[in-house]
Amino acid sequence: MKLASPTTRVDKMFRAFSDRTRLRILHLLQDGEMCVCDLQAILAVPQAKVSRHLAYLRKSGLVKARKEGLWMYYTLAPARNGFHEKLLDCLGSCFGSVPELAKDAEKRRMKKASGRCCG
Repeated sequence: MKLASPTTRVDKMFRAFSDRTRLRILHLLQDGEMCVCDLQAILAVPQAKVSRHLAYLRKSGLVKARKEGLWMYYTLAPARNGFHEKLLDCLGSCFGSVPELAKDAEKRRMKKASGRCCG
């Protein structure tokens, strides 16, 4: 198996941040693990689109997944280096005041408070 060069990984991380939907997903995952259906409900986009973006984020090394029964749960991947750590820090400090991301975060808080997953 051929490993990606550090430059290739940095390029993929920047590309991951360049898409609005992926940025919204990353911002939501800052507060912990989420399932696909909850991400879909908060983002109001088709499940296939959420899954496609999550796959890209996994390949870029920004997100990790675990399976529990039929459900897939996603979290931010731990930082592998200083650059990765700075990108994760920027999610909160640089984008926290973006209105759309703030609305997403509020929807997540409401969903979490309801205690319901996928619905």
